[in-house]
Amino acid sequence: MSDDQSLDRNTRDHHNDDRSHRVAVLGGGSFGTALASIAADNGFEVRQWLRDPALVEQINREHRNDRYLPGHAINPAVQASSAFEEVLPGAGLVLVAIPSQAFRAVVRQARPWLDAEQILVSTTKGIEEAGFKLMSRLLEEESGFPHIGVLSGPNLATEVAERQLTATVIASDDALTRTRVQAALGCDYFRVYASNDRYGVELGGALKNVYAIAAGMAAALGMGENTRSMLMTRALAEMSRFAVSQGANPMTFLGLAGVGDLIVTCSSSRSRNYRVGFALGEGRTLDEAIDALGQVAEGVNTVRLVRDKSRDEGVYMPIAEGLYQVLFGGVPAREMARLLMRNEQSSDVEFVLSREDVQQDQRDSGAPNE
Repeated sequence: MSDDQSLDRNTRDHHNDDRSHRVAVLGGGSFGTALASIAADNGFEVRQWLRDPALVEQINREHRNDRYLPGHAINPAVQASSAFEEVLPGAGLVLVAIPSQAFRAVVRQARPWLDAEQILVSTTKGIEEAGFKLMSRLLEEESGFPHIGVLSGPNLATEVAERQLTATVIASDDALTRTRVQAALGCDYFRVYASNDRYGVELGGALKNVYAIAAGMAAALGMGENTRSMLMTRALAEMSRFAVSQGANPMTFLGLAGVGDLIVTCSSSRSRNYRVGFALGEGRTLDEAIDALGQVAEGVNTVRLVRDKSRDEGVYMPIAEGLYQVLFGGVPAREMARLLMRNEQSSDVEFVLSREDVQQDQRDSGAPNE
């Protein structure tokens, strides 16, 4: 090997080593900021892109994000910028934490500074209306890159920022994506588990937002623990029924991205979707609830998309239907709760005893199903 060839190889190896220790975060919200700080705590060189120059200045000068993560310090090594060209080049891992409504547009704007060796991971729990597409699909369409993943789980950003013990899931068909994310984000308080069911993990993260709204409504209406238990359990059945109809693995919903995420968002007043539901249960309009929140609650849009999709494909989803009527049809929250109790009495776990079998039993016996 010539000296020039050896120098070229050493240069490439050095570049790859630099790349593996650089993380870019697109988005200045609470979760993206918390993840940026974790990666910096782990010794990675972290750059964060934000649209707002004032927030960029605060992060760089004061190491805080008072708009979306008030009261929590950010690792001083995190460097923020409003310029893609200062954030993306050279990053081996790019975490995309942009609300679903703006997700595609931001990725498209960032595309000139991305390259195919980079790993792109969505942390957004939402659905694009056109074509009912999840965020990792948008990453594929806009980039064409081979290393695509999804990070999802019971991850309230404020608790992550407080370094409370938390677990999440990195889902990808690509082993490099899984291991790189585990290396960048795994630490003694943030555990990163792996999955190869990217679609199921991502769909679970989007769907649970629907039921967090229902749980918040139930709490505001003064409903008890029995009701909350019933609601969460039937929500899990509804989520998995819908997901399996879309090609996901039902076993995924027994893990962190399914039942784990559902429990935390249906139980915590820190959940944005829960807080929207609570405001609705108190009698506020949807616009009032959203204005009071001051942040995006992905579940509001997801309710409409999932309800329409389930109707189109004949998937039985009474909770999603009831929420749609409250959010967009003017039905009072308490009336929705009453109507849900009048829905058909079906099987408990459909993968043990199918809904169709129970309905056939009822027809054979002549018993009503309501």
